[in-house]
Order: sequence, then structure tokens, then C-alpha cells
Amino acid sequence: MNETNKYAEKAMKYDMLANYYKYSDPEKHVMYYQKHLYAMQNWMHSMQFQSARMPQTQLEPGMSKVRVIHASPDAPAVDIYVNGKLTLQNVKFKQISDYLQLPAGQYRIDLYAAGTTNRPVLTDMYMLLPGITYTIAAAGNLSALRLIPFVDRTFVAAGESSVKFIHLSPDAPAVDVAVKNGDILFKNVPFLEATKNVKVEPGRVDLEVRIAGTDNVVLTVPKVQFKADTAYTIFAVGFANGTPPLEALIAIG
Repeated sequence: MNETNKYAEKAMKYDMLANYYKYSDPEKHVMYYQKHLYAMQNWMHSMQFQSARMPQTQLEPGMSKVRVIHASPDAPAVDIYVNGKLTLQNVKFKQISDYLQLPAGQYRIDLYAAGTTNRPVLTDMYMLLPGITYTIAAAGNLSALRLIPFVDRTFVAAGESSVKFIHLSPDAPAVDVAVKNGDILFKNVPFLEATKNVKVEPGRVDLEVRIAGTDNVVLTVPKVQFKADTAYTIFAVGFANGTPPLEALIAIG
């Protein structure tokens, strides 16, 4: 993970923790808020350092991009409200929204069972930083549903492609992701973790998801097409031991 993304993720995480403890534990609120400010300072410095050599983004100044994936296998379809406004409607398990371009800043996200507004399934606060692209995953079983943010690295060098893996199967163990009869791309990835992007050769490839450290294949992902000049994310969703079953979703970004 590059320095810019690392500090962006830390700033967002500490902002969330500061808000979580705002009323229940003032000491922790102050501690995490200070950590948030420190990460923000480092992020701004990193952005200034890298601005001359980073690819130009498609974002206007002061904007960020965010998409949502419904990855909770036993949760109903949901309506998603951003700062009280209906933004995504009837989002079902395995659906991934398009990226939304939003002004950087703090947002409240409410999830309601589709077609209802009386009581949110989940409410959370997020700080979106300018120039950063995010995926927010509604993940876990319904009884322990969480919104988990990930920073997406959507730009690649000309002629290249890259991929990262996000483990969103609530009952699956840590896994390795490998090319069939080839190299391991990602090792020992646990639930709710995302890997860094790795460069892959453009073309078609068969992938396998294995229990970490073993040759036990729990999911095959055949004929994955990687195109040049494109970054991809592979999401593992569903249940390893139940219905809906484990499967891989592949998205650009």
C-alpha cells in the first residue's frame, strides 16, 4: 500500500473511532481525534509530495468517489441514505453500485430494509478525503452487520493491469488466492481484510481460492479477463458452509 492510501485509511479509521467514543468515553474520543488530525497532516504532506508523479485522477478538486457493495449473505435488500437523502435503492446481496462522486467531508450513511424508513438497519459516519476513491462494504451476518470502508487504487501504468482481493465471506477462514498451477497472488487473507494491488499480466487466467497455507481449493474462478490499463477488485462473498454459497465477484476499480 502506498503512503497516500495508508494515511487516508488511518485518517478515516480514527475519525470513525473518535465519533464512536464521542459521548461514551471522552478520553478515547480526544485520543482518536488527535490521531485523526496527525494522519490527516501526514496524508496532506504525502499528497503534496506525490502530486507531481501520480496519474491525474478523474476527480474534480475537493471531490471523492465512493461505491457500495452489499456483501451480507443473510441481509435483505436495503435502501441507502446519505445525509438523510435516498441515494441507492433496493440494493440486493452481491450488488455493487457505480461510483458516486461526492464533495469530500463527513457523511452519515443509513441502511434501511428496502421500502422502509421507520428504523435503520445500520447507521454509521464516514470522513471522505479529497482525491480518494472508496468502496464501502455492508459485510458480515445480519446480526453483526457492519459498514467497512476500503481505499481503492484505481490507476495503473499504461499497458498494465492490477488486482486486489477483499475477503467478505463471514464464515470462511483465511485464504490464499492463486493462479491455477501458478503463483500465489495473495496469502493468508482473513475476513474483512483487503490486500494491496498487485500487477498482473493482461489476459485470461484461471484463479483458485484456497484455505490459507494448504492446497485445499474452496472456490474456483475460471477465465478471469484482465484488460490493460485497468485495476480490478475481487470480492469473496457468500457462505463457505451454507446458502448462498461462496463465490467471487469481480469489479473494475
